[in-house]
Amino acid sequence: MKRFLFAIFLISVILPGCSKTGSNQPRILVSPKGLSHSFWVTVKNGAEAAGKDFHADVIWKGPAVETDIAGQIAILEDYINKKVDAIVLAACDTKALIPVVEKAHRKGIKIITIDSGLDSDVPLSLIATDNVAAARKAAHVLGKLIHQKGKVACIPFVPGAATSIMREEGFKQGLKDFPEIKLVAVQYSQSDVATAMNVMENILTAHPDLDGVFTANEAGTIGAVQALVSRNKTGRVKVVGFDAAPNEIEALQAGHVQALIVQNPYKMGYKGVEMAVLALQGKKIPKRIDTGVYVVTMDNLNTPEIQKLLQPMLR
Repeated sequence: MKRFLFAIFLISVILPGCSKTGSNQPRILVSPKGLSHSFWVTVKNGAEAAGKDFHADVIWKGPAVETDIAGQIAILEDYINKKVDAIVLAACDTKALIPVVEKAHRKGIKIITIDSGLDSDVPLSLIATDNVAAARKAAHVLGKLIHQKGKVACIPFVPGAATSIMREEGFKQGLKDFPEIKLVAVQYSQSDVATAMNVMENILTAHPDLDGVFTANEAGTIGAVQALVSRNKTGRVKVVGFDAAPNEIEALQAGHVQALIVQNPYKMGYKGVEMAVLALQGKKIPKRIDTGVYVVTMDNLNTPEIQKLLQPMLR
């Protein structure tokens, strides 16, 4: 009888304090635009590190590909129903995600955006690169590489994705500083290597005298390089890419890419979770956090600063 009463006592004490995850930690959904690219793996590492540091249960769930807007909406709907405490979101589309985010907000779920924002005032913070400024920098780098004259192309990724829109815009702005450079093509990679390769092939067919190309993400860079290799035009056509996946670094080292515009995805993931926790604690958080950008070339690739950026887990 005593054992029975003791068991009842334990149940009465322990169960009320247990959450669905078996702890009192806040549950935070981190939903990237995609899962396949190295960039998102690094975001995940940062988010999980912050989860440990700030005692949060981080749930990593995103669509398989960055074009699956409906898939990301379904994920958010699912975790709204599961009553997560906060959502850290890299939105696949600036507008399509607004209704589901507003629904989450009405249910008291804190919303933080990383990398790609929304055309909405609901998110408490946007933690991202200044993509317009970064792409302007890409235009200046490419302009110098081709001696401030010639024909160039731009390969953004997904129409409607905030980061793609801003990188295309910034690149066009930067080219205005080079009156003898002509932008002859803008085609989208759909964040797919094979599509990017086909796009680059088409551009080279239409413009065999192309001097340079700005590829606005990892898939675009790798696909464009594959097309240039197949046409034996690497080095002849200068490439300024975006991000720093291992295969992009290899392309840089091989001379197929001349420069990479590199973000800080680890910081995006880490700060996203940190700001979500602070918001849940009722603390005021910045509306905008710029995570910075770097130009990586063979001249600075092996410097301590750049290696720390490229290998954040070794800090």
